[in-house]
Amino acid sequence: MGDIGAYSSKISPPSLAVVFEQLGSPDEVTRIIELPPVEIKENEVCVKMLASPINPADINMIQGVYAKNVPLPAVGGQEGVGEVHAFGSAVQGLSLGDWVIPSPPSDSGTWQTYLVKEKSAWHKINKNVPLDLASAIHVNPLTALVLLDDFAILNPGDTIVQNGSTSIVGQCIIQLAKLRGVHSINIIRDRAESDAVKERLMKLGADKVCTEGELQVKHVKGLLGALPEPTLGFNCVGGNSATSVLKFLRQGGTMVTYGGMSKEPVTVSTSALIFKDLTLRGFWLENMMMTLKRTQDCRVLIDYLLSLMQEGKLKYETELVPFGKFSVALDKALGKVGSHPKQILKFGGP
Repeated sequence: MGDIGAYSSKISPPSLAVVFEQLGSPDEVTRIIELPPVEIKENEVCVKMLASPINPADINMIQGVYAKNVPLPAVGGQEGVGEVHAFGSAVQGLSLGDWVIPSPPSDSGTWQTYLVKEKSAWHKINKNVPLDLASAIHVNPLTALVLLDDFAILNPGDTIVQNGSTSIVGQCIIQLAKLRGVHSINIIRDRAESDAVKERLMKLGADKVCTEGELQVKHVKGLLGALPEPTLGFNCVGGNSATSVLKFLRQGGTMVTYGGMSKEPVTVSTSALIFKDLTLRGFWLENMMMTLKRTQDCRVLIDYLLSLMQEGKLKYETELVPFGKFSVALDKALGKVGSHPKQILKFGGP
């Protein structure tokens, strides 16, 4: 039961927020301003945000190149974790201090210190999950789980292949596949620290890790060794990297595209379509969560992922950055200062 009348004034505190009033480069059009207090209605919850990630989708939305737009001016950020600060008199099932996440991810913006939304928009989670992992649970880990579940029946001993393996989605796919006894072949970019990256992914459970350069050979499948040909492939890069995923797939295999970091098209040879009967699919998490029923299904999946995190069976690289240093985190997320882990904005504290 909720604490009826827990916040007698029914007014939220003022909130510091990252706002953009026009579309464009995030480092040029965003600014931190103070938003005035708002009334907390009887069915609403005021959440004090604790942490929120900077996702590629957040950046694309500010740039105006995402598949959906938000009314301007808008607050950035779609997911995060916060604690219940106050709520209206009709709210049941929450107590002050509970941890919650916006589920489905919020269009209202999580890059702010206080956020007020209807109770139905919040999903209570266990406070034993590491803060940084919980803040980024809904977009990337959930994508990884659905990719493994929805496009093919995978049995222990099967193999999947993916590019973008160092991303959070990629890291989660490796670990979730390993838990199911499914092998993973992982493609990474050529870089100076490739050996160190390979070692990190192998520790997560990867069976094989190859650079894009190493795949510039005629017989890619010769790299499989004793592994069976993959039945399922995941592409978030496009261009030549997507072609490498296709080369690994077995007869009748499927490649699912869920991103396009290279901004290059996915191309497939006529012979691969005719003689190998490959299937190309697309995936967008937003489409999957269109119905209320699927939203409830997603919350069950999220609880499962959170339980794995509590047990130490699912993790990914993050970097917590104080909210006051948003511009520093943004530069890292934009790739202006080299390669960095997922940037997580931390509200409050040093």
